[in-house]
Amino acid sequence: MRLIDEQYMRRPEYGSPRMTDWLKDKGHTVNHKRVARFMQLMGIQAITPGPHTSKPSPEHKIYPYLLRNVDIERVDQVWSTDITYVPMRYGFMYLVAVIDWYSRYVLAWELSNTLDSNFCVLAVEKALRQYGKPEIFNTDQGSQFTSEKFTKVLLDKEISISMDGRGRALDNVFIERLWWTVKYEEIYPKAYAQGKYLYEGLGDYFPYYNDERKHSALDKRTPSEVFFKGGAKQIS
Repeated sequence: MRLIDEQYMRRPEYGSPRMTDWLKDKGHTVNHKRVARFMQLMGIQAITPGPHTSKPSPEHKIYPYLLRNVDIERVDQVWSTDITYVPMRYGFMYLVAVIDWYSRYVLAWELSNTLDSNFCVLAVEKALRQYGKPEIFNTDQGSQFTSEKFTKVLLDKEISISMDGRGRALDNVFIERLWWTVKYEEIYPKAYAQGKYLYEGLGDYFPYYNDERKHSALDKRTPSEVFFKGGAKQIS
């Protein structure tokens, strides 16, 4: 699963058949069913639509994608969230984060050992409580984000909900870049043994990411500089 995760970061277009072929080329004895089961457990799928992509829960409402050809010009214009699989030395967890698109500022994050919606709701509630609200909130069509429990939090704040089209992970490209950075700078090198240490490590990393790590895409500024100079305020 660690190898699958690393390859998926490099090649998000790989579904289970191509991932199986890649693992076999690396000398691993695996079959397609086992790799498909691992990818389902990890919560990942190829970004290109096809017979192996997962489907959102049919009873959940899907909202349209609102950001096609929209220029991102200010803080709090668009926030988004996503979940990623986090490998550890013993086992794994899931990480969810909420970011501001314009500044790349990480507004909130949570860890969980399951893929239910509860930790996603906690993260978005924390972001809204501390930083106000965006005009638009973007997610993918995962069941965690289409659930009534999650969307109600946004609708109650009169926030417009936008959802990526199926197989269009690049609609949420800013948070996909965040995952790449967090994994290659913090998670893979540290190979945390337990969730407690992972939580502590991320608790140190995200303030560094927001307050110290300069981004070339932000003209060598930090997310904090762009976010707060753009008019955002921390409420609590």
